[in-house]
Amino acid sequence: MTTPEDQPSAQPPAPEYADRVHRSSAGIASGVLLLALVGWLGVDAIVAGEGRTPWLALALLILVVPLVVAFTLRPAVYAGRDRLRVRNPFRVVVLPWGQIAALRSGYSNEVLTRSGTKFQLWAVPVSLRARKSAARREARAVAQGTPGSAVGGGRDGGRAGQGPVRAATDQVMDDLRSLWEEREHTESAQGEVTVRWAWEILGPAAAGAVVLAILLATG
Repeated sequence: MTTPEDQPSAQPPAPEYADRVHRSSAGIASGVLLLALVGWLGVDAIVAGEGRTPWLALALLILVVPLVVAFTLRPAVYAGRDRLRVRNPFRVVVLPWGQIAALRSGYSNEVLTRSGTKFQLWAVPVSLRARKSAARREARAVAQGTPGSAVGGGRDGGRAGQGPVRAATDQVMDDLRSLWEEREHTESAQGEVTVRWAWEILGPAAAGAVVLAILLATG
């Protein structure tokens, strides 16, 4: 007779891998401020304006608000177990780790595919000022005999293990490289690169531009 102890125990389900989300806090803050300013000016013009002014203000709001959202609040990078999803102002790019050839940092942070296509990471902007500040901190630490450390992977310049003090966005790129190198050869991280246009941004902005053009042409 088989007892419960003799039966094989059920294997627990594999844990879900939550995406690591990277966004620009400075971009979000500036977006909120810009939306507040544009909204205040636009609503004031609609309520208090005379003649064609309210219609012009409304058309400008329809045009400008999606663009502000696109360049400030929208950009994000989602690093998952099998793929990198890049949400830029007007496109969403999904890149399986196996299709990535390099993650490069220069005057901008970019991902390069094996086919040679390049996509900029809008959500991870390069800050030359932050790089200079990190370099000064590292120089002081070296002078004091306590150099900083950073974890990063490294075909494109990052160092694994101990390394220099890094600017925040450079550290993000190091983390992305580390995950890419860990996952790029796994079977589930293969596939095709897909690109989708952000019609939820382009549609309203185009509509606002058309209405504004009509108003200006018929004025």
